[in-house]
Amino acid sequence: MGRRQRIMSVYVFFLHLAEFTNLRRTTMEYRIERDSMGEMQVPADRYWAAQTQRSYQNFKIGIEKMPTEIVHAFGILKKGAAIANFNLGKLDEERKNVICQAADDVISGKLMDHFPLAVWQTGSGTQSNMNSNEVIANRGNEIAGKKILHPNDHINMSQSSNDTFPTALHIAAAMSIEDNLFPAMDKLTETLKRLESENEDVVKSGRTHLQDAVPIRFSQEISGWRNMLEKTKKMLEASLPGLKELALGGTAVGTGLNAPKNFGPEVAKVISELTGKEFVTAENKFHALTAKDDITFAHGALKALAADLMKIANDVRWLASGPRCGLGEISIPENEPGSSIMPGKVNPTQCEAMTMVAVQVMGNDAAIGFAASQGNFELNVFMPVIAYNFLQSVRLLSDVIVSFNDNCAVGIKANREKMKHNLHNSLMLVTALNPYIGYDNAAKTSKKAYKENISLKEACVQLGFLTAEKFDEVFHPEEMA
Repeated sequence: MGRRQRIMSVYVFFLHLAEFTNLRRTTMEYRIERDSMGEMQVPADRYWAAQTQRSYQNFKIGIEKMPTEIVHAFGILKKGAAIANFNLGKLDEERKNVICQAADDVISGKLMDHFPLAVWQTGSGTQSNMNSNEVIANRGNEIAGKKILHPNDHINMSQSSNDTFPTALHIAAAMSIEDNLFPAMDKLTETLKRLESENEDVVKSGRTHLQDAVPIRFSQEISGWRNMLEKTKKMLEASLPGLKELALGGTAVGTGLNAPKNFGPEVAKVISELTGKEFVTAENKFHALTAKDDITFAHGALKALAADLMKIANDVRWLASGPRCGLGEISIPENEPGSSIMPGKVNPTQCEAMTMVAVQVMGNDAAIGFAASQGNFELNVFMPVIAYNFLQSVRLLSDVIVSFNDNCAVGIKANREKMKHNLHNSLMLVTALNPYIGYDNAAKTSKKAYKENISLKEACVQLGFLTAEKFDEVFHPEEMA
């Protein structure tokens, strides 16, 4: 064999070796898991098992995954269920401890890569419940160093997907509102309170129908914005008791089959201890499984907040419009260039972001309302889409309020000179003359001033309604607010 042939032989050998190694590596990437329908190949480095894999393969729909808040809530739920089952004598201490450790890994977010399922799956969320059961079982067995946990027998003990998913939804909704949205709303409220205080002495032209109206203090205008946040927070607080009712204990159809007596109250008590929030067992489990009125009511308050944020953002961008050809009564922070073709242009981008979020939340509300109306007999099977839309609304509102506050509201400044100019140029100041010359004569004064481009004083005196001295005596725009 010549030198060239020997080189080629060695090359072919290593080529075949590489192909064999890749083949082995491909084969070793999977393990076999079994469920009631048979065997499934599951990625070897993932904790999920056969039922999760079936869902992953069968529902390749969209890019929307089950929200992280739901995964987090399932971790809390499964830990709470294990402790409650132990307290009620259903689960031994070793398994309880291992389940709690594995559930803590889910709660911490370390295992998010092991929750791959799409929102667009079974309407009861069964596959996401099983995803949690399988991940916690396999992670728990790894912690224990032996196979002591079964997804259905131990992690799902005393439960059904039909009562766990609505429970996870309520836990996630209540926690997201209290822990994320309320702090964001409070932050913007405090900023608006500061702006009120700073602008108590500023009087400006009011506006109704986008037309000039009688004067208002800028602080009064801001107080309207502030009170919107305070009132919608109260609306959301009114929705929390319903969200803190948990379906757990109802199992498949609300009867509590296969759950021990008092499991519902016990698991609600444990979940309250784990979260620091006062959850209770739902009084009527048949309602808890099939009706989604609590979540719809809560999202109605989110929609009300979105509507108020739309109004605030629109007010701010109207008042800041210009800088020369608009109202220009306030200035807002300049955060980034506003045009790729017009140098120096700056846009009210935070206002635009907030209005887009408001539109999205209003759309989400329609989806949730439709989905909540679709409960048939003992179960609503639109729960994943309700969860996705509700939690997206809370997340977007929380984020955009903080963004608007930090990048816009904190830097709002009144253009006092422009406000004073607009105030004294407003024809609606004529309203102050009503008690002295009557409505009809005041209207004549306003129309003459507008038509001839003269002041109200000039018009009033020319019409003979008041002397110049009397006009100055009774006409004080700043006092009209």
